[in-house]
Amino acid sequence: MAADQPKIVAYMKPVCGWSQGVRAVLGKYSLDYEDKDIVNDPYNYAEMVRLTGQYLQPSLQIGDEILPDVSGEEVEAYLLDKGIVRSMETVATAVQRGCEE
Repeated sequence: MAADQPKIVAYMKPVCGWSQGVRAVLGKYSLDYEDKDIVNDPYNYAEMVRLTGQYLQPSLQIGDEILPDVSGEEVEAYLLDKGIVRSMETVATAVQRGCEE
């Protein structure tokens, strides 16, 4: 992890278009992050609910901030707004299909 990058923990489903969108954005900017599987590990799911106060994913903790139930576009907007990353010409793309809870 780069010295100026905040710690990123992502609570996501292994196979989900919304989660893939978030992974695409984090990969686009080569950000290190911990990918916590909320489907196959009930502890991760309980931790996400405790931190976010709700049951929807993908949800991220970036430094001290919680981003509950976000899309890749919302994560990218947050990262740009906070100056964590700088704008790039290419666009991260991933097919976003609905993910039933």
